[in-house]
Amino acid sequence: MRGEPRCPRCMVVVRPPGPWSSAWSCTRHGEVAPLQPVARPSAEVLAGVVAQAAVPVWLPWPLPTGWLVTGAAWAGDERTGARAVVTACSGPAPLGGVADLLVVAEEPGVGLGAFLAGLTGPDPGWPDPGSAPQAKVHAAGHPTSLWCVSGVPDRAVYVGEAKADWLWVLLWPEAAGLLLAEEVSLTDLCELDRPLDPPFGALCPRLPGSSLALQ
Repeated sequence: MRGEPRCPRCMVVVRPPGPWSSAWSCTRHGEVAPLQPVARPSAEVLAGVVAQAAVPVWLPWPLPTGWLVTGAAWAGDERTGARAVVTACSGPAPLGGVADLLVVAEEPGVGLGAFLAGLTGPDPGWPDPGSAPQAKVHAAGHPTSLWCVSGVPDRAVYVGEAKADWLWVLLWPEAAGLLLAEEVSLTDLCELDRPLDPPFGALCPRLPGSSLALQ
């Protein structure tokens, strides 16, 4: 099972394209953008994700003090490019212990962010008109509003829109959501003239498929 593309909505191994269809398909969710196998974090892996990206590749930059980049993954194929990208960072939690942060950019309908949030998906929907955002980040230099997704156990989940794609910010444990009380800036790695040189750590266990990559 290791190294096989999976459904971004349920992690079931997907069927490859065939004579009658150019799409990957899941037995539960039909045609999907396949989540590609996760590799141990490195500059080469991150550059490979950027090369495939049809959506932003968001990375908190500068990283919070003591934090490391702990992985990246993408959903799509060579035909479509990456229709969803997730980057992972890990470091000291505001109230002690270790925290994990996942940032997802995805086209509507892919469902990776919803899966990571523990939702049935594929999309979060929008809050009630007029409701105030619960957090803000700077995405590629632009103030970006985020709304909290309620009813999700053990993690803090926020979602908004940036560059016409969904922007998900997920933190474990739930108390790590306090990080968003500080000014968080997200850089789109696709926009850089030269790559960043972030510090890398061990593969984040929150990334889908990370347990397979560690086998």
